[in-house]
Amino acid sequence: MTGLLAYCRQGFEPELAAELTERASLLGFAGHARAQRNDGYVVFASDQGEALDRALPWRDLIFARQKLRMLAELRAINPRDRITPILDALAGAGRYGDLWVEHPDSDSAKPLAGLARSFANALRPALRKAGFLTEKEDARLPRLHVVFVQGDHLFLAASVAHDSSPWPLGIPRLKLLPDAPSRSALKLEEAFLVLLDADQRAALLKPGMTAADLGAAPGGWTWVLTRHHLRVTSVDNGPLRQHVLDTGLVEHLRADGFHWKPSQPLDWMVCDMVEQPRRVAERMAQWFSEGWCRHAVFNLKLPMKKRWDETRLCLELFAGQAGRPLQVHARQLYHDREEITVFATPH
Repeated sequence: MTGLLAYCRQGFEPELAAELTERASLLGFAGHARAQRNDGYVVFASDQGEALDRALPWRDLIFARQKLRMLAELRAINPRDRITPILDALAGAGRYGDLWVEHPDSDSAKPLAGLARSFANALRPALRKAGFLTEKEDARLPRLHVVFVQGDHLFLAASVAHDSSPWPLGIPRLKLLPDAPSRSALKLEEAFLVLLDADQRAALLKPGMTAADLGAAPGGWTWVLTRHHLRVTSVDNGPLRQHVLDTGLVEHLRADGFHWKPSQPLDWMVCDMVEQPRRVAERMAQWFSEGWCRHAVFNLKLPMKKRWDETRLCLELFAGQAGRPLQVHARQLYHDREEITVFATPH
């Protein structure tokens, strides 16, 4: 089997399958998606799997936490000897610089975590002895992924460092600090980590920059911005936590984030308001068309049905009304729920 294996949030397999199918078709690749709700992964089978992997960057995908190139699918493996069929399937596959043994982030697959850990310890020396794995980790070579979906059913896949998530399961492990005003702070922290690259974080999150947080209460996203030493106008009719105001970097305006506008251009605008996604997309586009901000991170709350269609429509609406060329990255983050997070910056 060739094609792609991609992880996603449990329950969003149909959205990822629709996205992979549409993007592959637009690129001229034939194939079909295989997905079952709540599995936490999607297989996109294609005879052109290696070429499709190169043509479809992980960074461009919205509902995929991780994108891997399929090598093989092994079923009905004898639990007494899982290593031999893996070595047989890898014959002629070349060398790998690292090994990750994983499982999808789903209710049915989480019990496999212990198997994944113990099997990695057994498989690693066998791979090295057979010449498939380097003695020391080498990021210049592809990474080998062994993905258990059942004890006797696994996928073999590969990834390269520059075109895949750097975190196992595609999940960055962030800790909610005790003084965070809300769990939503993790969404903005993850957005900065996942949607911005290292150069962008260094250039665009400098002390003294200015920002607006629309729908700020109780202050989770404002708190994240102040941790980067940005000066923040927090717009919400609700209260902010006192320790956020005590930073000396925050001005709290009791106003409606959908109607307030800044008196002068700001470096950043962030928004996590609960509203219809098209209305949010239009308002975010206005911030760029009016020149009120240079960069933005905002969330789009998705409907229960046709979520891929709504995602595509909202992003097209935003790009069409922004009035300037923008670099846009969107992702359903690990800390998102029924939503996606969008980062927009001048192209």
